[in-house]
Amino acid sequence: MAKQDYYATLGVARDASGDDLKRAYRKLAMQHHPDRNPGDAKAEASFKELNEAYDVLKDDQKRGAYDRYGHAAFEQGNGGAGFSQGFDFNSGDLGGIFDQVFGDFMGGGRRGGGRTRTGADIRHAVEIELAAAFTGTKVNLRVPTRVACEACGGTGSEDKTRPAETCTTCQGAGKVRRQQGFFLIETTCPTCNGAGKTIRQPCRICRGAGTVQRERAIQVASPAGVEDGTRLRLSGEGEAGGQGSPNGDLYVHVAVKPHQFFQREQANILMRVPLRMTQAALGGDIEVPVIDGTKAKVKIPPGTQTGDNFRLRGKGFSVLRSTQRGDMFIQVAVETPQHLSAKQRELLEQFEAEAEKSTKHSPDHEGFFAKVREFFEGGRA
Repeated sequence: MAKQDYYATLGVARDASGDDLKRAYRKLAMQHHPDRNPGDAKAEASFKELNEAYDVLKDDQKRGAYDRYGHAAFEQGNGGAGFSQGFDFNSGDLGGIFDQVFGDFMGGGRRGGGRTRTGADIRHAVEIELAAAFTGTKVNLRVPTRVACEACGGTGSEDKTRPAETCTTCQGAGKVRRQQGFFLIETTCPTCNGAGKTIRQPCRICRGAGTVQRERAIQVASPAGVEDGTRLRLSGEGEAGGQGSPNGDLYVHVAVKPHQFFQREQANILMRVPLRMTQAALGGDIEVPVIDGTKAKVKIPPGTQTGDNFRLRGKGFSVLRSTQRGDMFIQVAVETPQHLSAKQRELLEQFEAEAEKSTKHSPDHEGFFAKVREFFEGGRA
């Protein structure tokens, strides 16, 4: 399929100025950008055509060759090979030209390669108590990071007032290209190391980087209701960007320590409470701790069994970004007495002798062994 005329692709006249070309490209690139048209193959193809057209027409030398020879000026083996030496007319990098025109807009400035380079993000882990996760807390961190150099004010220049200049080797692209046989090789610019800018008199402290390694004290607010494994993002608290570029972000990963009493399940709290055999049999009231530091009374009915649950409404965990709380569930476990004294053993033997005379005290026990007797007597079911 024949390529569309580059001027027609951008919708401009053949005598359009550089500003006219840029305005036309801005408008159409925003309309057809893949980020605004996810999954739209037609929009992506149009965006590629716009990049290719603008890449040629914005450059006076390329534009002159195109005006004289058309697309043939850049096609190998069609009589135009001589005009393509030293040029790259393959717009494989969809974001490259777009970023040059729009800068940081839509995140273009974070893609590297001669544009504004945001400082690196930092990841840090903290461990807090369950009670602190319930109430919310502030955690003081000591984070090794790169900060703006005080000597040069983060400019990277010995003379703070002298800004960095566009690299003359890569013309600010941060990359250089060279022809090697049939291939065009792209590498990081050796002069500016990909920054796209150079400094004539680098700072003696940071050597032109604009940042130095330091340890920063940072206070992190962990909200009430935070869960184990939550990641908190602190915008702009990461490493400083070189030569005045924006800072990266700090990501704090929160781990919540296990508690000796409470087990959390989302907004609810579970607690296992052991009961003496006599407590479970006779019933009574017990006091249990609550995560907020208070106490709660739980009524244990006579005949309580292991595994029975008691619900305390509104005594559970705090809900993130809400004033609500979950519930607390008490699960009891009846404990068999150990290390009996002679008197205790005598009393239990008397109790057992009385219990054998009735099936009312332990219905599950009696029912189970009745079925066992039937099984062995031949009534296997």
